Amino acid sequence: MTSRAIAIAIAIAIAMALGVSALPGCALLSAAKVDDTRTFMLNPLAPDLPQARHCTATTLLVFPPRAQAIYDTTQMAYTTQAHQIAHFARHEWADTPSRMLLPLLVRALQNTRCFNAVVTPPYTYHYTHALRTDLVELLQDFTSQPATLRLVLRAQLSDDATGRVIASREVVLREPLSQETAEAGVIAANRATARALQEVVTFVLAATSSSRSRP
Repeated sequence: MTSRAIAIAIAIAIAMALGVSALPGCALLSAAKVDDTRTFMLNPLAPDLPQARHCTATTLLVFPPRAQAIYDTTQMAYTTQAHQIAHFARHEWADTPSRMLLPLLVRALQNTRCFNAVVTPPYTYHYTHALRTDLVELLQDFTSQPATLRLVLRAQLSDDATGRVIASREVVLREPLSQETAEAGVIAANRATARALQEVVTFVLAATSSSRSRP
């Protein structure tokens, strides 16, 4: 074998060795990247629900909450500067906050035991009222002292018989963070969510009771 052929064979062997050894490294880097990302749920403790004085024979249709585009994602939003929003790189929601809110709303309303039924789309039968909500803001604000979790939820109740909006409410909440970390923000978000559920349920009970008592 000529010296040129020997050199080529050695070069090929080195290239193959490098290629094989690179594969486990890539796998380890990929695994580390996946393992570094932590996911969190909105799963607050059951809120203290108001006691309605007059329950009504109401079938309530709860539409899935809508969300502002920047919050309609599993990315977890925060701000460190006015008029700017960023997302954590290694912390995210297990699902979009708006989708996680729907079963929480339904369960809270069902637990009042003041409705014939609390249903969600698709629902093709008669219902008496419809609840629509918008997640306007869910943001960890590190510009304030102390840092806070800001939650803004807009609720609107309509009457199926007339098709008109009979009541609306905007829930604006701030929960302080115990530390300036994403994890502390999640804890604050769950506290704020429990308070928001309580306020929305209070609003719905009052609005449905008032509308059903009208002539």
